[in-house]
Amino acid sequence: MSDLYLCSDMTLIEKNTLIVKSVAHELGFDYCGISKAEKLNEDEVRLANFLNKGYNGSLGYLENHFDKRVDPTKLVPGAKSVISLLTNYYPEQKQRTDAPQVAKYAYGQDYHDVIWNKLKKFLQALNEKIGEVNGRGFTDSAPVLEKSWAERAGLGWVGKNGLLITKQSGSFFFIAELITDIELKPDNPFVKDYCGTCTRCIDACPTEAILPDKVIEARKCISYFTIELKDMLIPDEMKGKFDNRMFGCDICQDVCPWNRFSTPHHTEEFTPINEILDYSKKDWDELTEESFKVIFKKSPLKRAKYQGIKRNLKFLD
Repeated sequence: MSDLYLCSDMTLIEKNTLIVKSVAHELGFDYCGISKAEKLNEDEVRLANFLNKGYNGSLGYLENHFDKRVDPTKLVPGAKSVISLLTNYYPEQKQRTDAPQVAKYAYGQDYHDVIWNKLKKFLQALNEKIGEVNGRGFTDSAPVLEKSWAERAGLGWVGKNGLLITKQSGSFFFIAELITDIELKPDNPFVKDYCGTCTRCIDACPTEAILPDKVIEARKCISYFTIELKDMLIPDEMKGKFDNRMFGCDICQDVCPWNRFSTPHHTEEFTPINEILDYSKKDWDELTEESFKVIFKKSPLKRAKYQGIKRNLKFLD
């Protein structure tokens, strides 16, 4: 970053904040916002209610490390700032419509690996440009309330479908955080909800998983059944409700009016795997475990494993 952007009358906090946002841009993150690392009191109550009602289904890990989920200083000792980052994954190409559908986030390589590598480079760059900076990077891999932090950092609002929505580009984004021990200038939180009276996501959800007050009942969600559920049996009452969704679900995003502003991503690693775009129902049915391990070696589909994919396909029959 050129020193021309670092004015002599800027404070150290302002200079460091500018460096952080410049590095985020250089690394290809689409949005970067900053918030103060402090306890999330309102989210603590909301999360407790969610868990007490059993909406997490078999996702027992959501009950673990409760104190760390609502207080970043317990997750990263000495934390002063939470840097929230968004990475677009909206694909330019789509699957054939007559095939079992895969959620758009899973078209390419596993985002955990891709973004984690960027976060490591981010922290390294900050140490080079600022000095000793301690911190940890997270992307859907630890007890972090990512959407709450992104909202606090001014990046968007949490919609009725429980997803973060940006006013400029919709909701097809991966969220990541870098929690650090350096003091930065926080952005203004996003306080307005632009969903208004729209209920398209609620009306379109075939399993009625979207509840009032932006609560998603995981135990009714298609993504939960097709990805997270480890039991080999999907409940019979869900038969015929998956809308041909084999892995994950984009229905609540596809119908969201704000996603008319979505634009194709520019991340090479998220380029769709050819088989995901081209496979027919017959191709999926005939897929062997050996081929699955080769084709989807770096894909999010490996989370469900071969047996899980076969279970999902059978359930769609």
